[in-house]
Amino acid sequence: MIGPGTGVRVYLACGTTDMRKGIAGLSALAQDVLRQRPASGAVFAFRGGKGDRIKLLYWDGQGFCLYYKVLEKGLRRRFARPG
Repeated sequence: MIGPGTGVRVYLACGTTDMRKGIAGLSALAQDVLRQRPASGAVFAFRGGKGDRIKLLYWDGQGFCLYYKVLEKGLRRRFARPG
């Protein structure tokens, strides 16, 4: 899998995120809500309202990478919320 190296910072957006947002929308959230520079090399994690979806935004030095994972409905699993 292609991804960030070891020791990378990870920022988790608390609450729910509209999973229709793409790279531009998630970059704006990273900058405006998390107060971080989207192209800093950190990973930004965003969780959907139902808890079954997560998006990870990462700048690899050449452009943004957007990872999107949806858990299967039959498994009744959710991505945990911090706290």
